[in-house]
Amino acid sequence: MFLYKAMKINFLSLTVLGLGLSAAMLSSCSGKGQQQGAGAMPAPEISTMVVSASDTRVDNTFPATIKGKTDIAIRPQVTGFITKVHVDEGDYVRKGQVLFTLDQVQFNAAVDQARAQVNSAQAAVNTAQLTADNKKHLLDKNIISEYEYQMAANQLSQAKASLATAQAALVTAQKNLAYTTVTAPSDGVVGSIPNREGSLASPSSMEPLTTVSDNSQVYAYFSLTEKEALDLVGNGATSLNAAIAALPAVQLRLADGSVYPLEGKIATVSGVIDPTTGASNVRALFSNPSGVLRSGSTGTIVLPTYSENVITIPQRATSELQDRRFAYVINDSNKVVQTVITVEDMNDGRNFIVTSGLKPGDRIATEGIGTTVKPGITITPKEAAAAQAPEAPAAE
Repeated sequence: MFLYKAMKINFLSLTVLGLGLSAAMLSSCSGKGQQQGAGAMPAPEISTMVVSASDTRVDNTFPATIKGKTDIAIRPQVTGFITKVHVDEGDYVRKGQVLFTLDQVQFNAAVDQARAQVNSAQAAVNTAQLTADNKKHLLDKNIISEYEYQMAANQLSQAKASLATAQAALVTAQKNLAYTTVTAPSDGVVGSIPNREGSLASPSSMEPLTTVSDNSQVYAYFSLTEKEALDLVGNGATSLNAAIAALPAVQLRLADGSVYPLEGKIATVSGVIDPTTGASNVRALFSNPSGVLRSGSTGTIVLPTYSENVITIPQRATSELQDRRFAYVINDSNKVVQTVITVEDMNDGRNFIVTSGLKPGDRIATEGIGTTVKPGITITPKEAAAAQAPEAPAAE
């Protein structure tokens, strides 16, 4: 009996000890879990901005090709070898200034020959005139018949016709001689000169002798899509001429990124849409007193659009998926809510004008879109000064 009680006491002691160990283990696990929870990653700090409505300017940009107001291909009007090139590439020339001289030997000979034929024809006319005058005198005295006099008169008319032909040939020969001196048809800048002294120049040559570009004013050619052209006239609400007159002045961004100091004006919009590109050609006119703009160079037309009381956000604050654009609104719990927005088609490469999906006072994320910022996550908004306003246009 005593042994039985001792065994029962030992069993109870082991049971109590086991329960104590279990409680200790549970307490340890609970403490470890609390430590892990305390060491969780904090919400990421993300720059945000509060959207608001204001007046804004968005610059639409279009690649452009620059051409002189007049680009005249200089071609010879007679065939001959070039004997003298009087200008060099890039020279500024005046109207009438000599550019090229062609070999004149054969053309001088042609003039001399034509002049000799004129002299011969003139002598023939003089002789026929004397004969006709004499025949007329004899006819008046009834010494000869009317037929004989008429023959003399006809010979005089034939001599005069030959003289006129010879004189026309002389004029042609003299003009051809003049064509051997190639002059500038207008003021401008000389382009490339592919042929030099000794080269054969011909009116049928594919390549001109050079090009003279009047760069005192230049045209910048760019294209508008069919939709942009329709928007320009308000889908027919106004005439094309009235729409062009109402357009603001445009700027020209040069190939090095600098902005040309003088503003231009859109002069014409083609009334025909190119079926291959679906676009209309547009021409803007710029003054070029310094000559810095050269025909054949390229640039970018900057067409400003002014809007009143609109919401503008940086493009970097949006994403696009399957033709839908999204902004990432931060709610009162600092959670990210993916929101569908619509924007105007105009695009300056930096900002969007929002037409629906956002309202003044909404807070949106402006960085980490598509990487850190995802729908449903919690963030810590960072009040960065740069994040409080849309990106300003580049300094001009």
